[in-house]
Amino acid sequence: MATSHVEVPGEPTQTGTALLETATGTIQGFAPINQIHQHLCAFHFYADDMSRQVEAHHFCAHLNEDMRQCLIYDGPDAGARLIGVEYLVSEELFLTLPDEEKPLWHSHEYEVRSGVLFLPGLPGLVERRDLEKVCKTYGKTIHFWQVDRGDALPLGLPQVMMALTRDGQLHDHLAKDVEKRFGVSFEAERKKREYMSGPDHGIHPLANAAGKGLKTELREVEIPPPTSMPRIFV
Repeated sequence: MATSHVEVPGEPTQTGTALLETATGTIQGFAPINQIHQHLCAFHFYADDMSRQVEAHHFCAHLNEDMRQCLIYDGPDAGARLIGVEYLVSEELFLTLPDEEKPLWHSHEYEVRSGVLFLPGLPGLVERRDLEKVCKTYGKTIHFWQVDRGDALPLGLPQVMMALTRDGQLHDHLAKDVEKRFGVSFEAERKKREYMSGPDHGIHPLANAAGKGLKTELREVEIPPPTSMPRIFV
């Protein structure tokens, strides 16, 4: 799905606001945003419903060699909506996670080797150099805006998202739409990535929701009375 055509409610940006943005943009620093160095396009599906799939544009920065953090938009253009975040970690870091945490993370081996994860606009040789590393990583993704159902605003609970792990999962119309718009061929790229390998220890059995579905739910709990809280919070 390309950037949604559902209009976000609200008045058009006024001239005064635009001028203020220009001023703040000139004066202030945006160090975290300026660290973003790459754009990846892939597909996510809801952890409790594989039939709900979305095109996801990741704008990523390295925190170090073993971890990246990405802002996820529903398209690559200036008007795209921020719909989620993803953290990517190396196999070494993933293996240090508690077992109850691991199902929230998904592998990237299939996405990379099948060709459906790509870096728009990059020459193939440069793209594949980075994807050799991505192929071995795991990602944790949360979406806040359910654009696939036409929400004009980010409604409901944050959703855990998963990634494709085998052939036949990705909706054909989504694949063909992205291939056409970005001028790429998933099948041609698959052949060029046959040499790549996934995690050295194989995909962990608890990753990818341990092969099950995961659903985000909200549960009410009792809040401790102020007297039982540390005085620093009173």
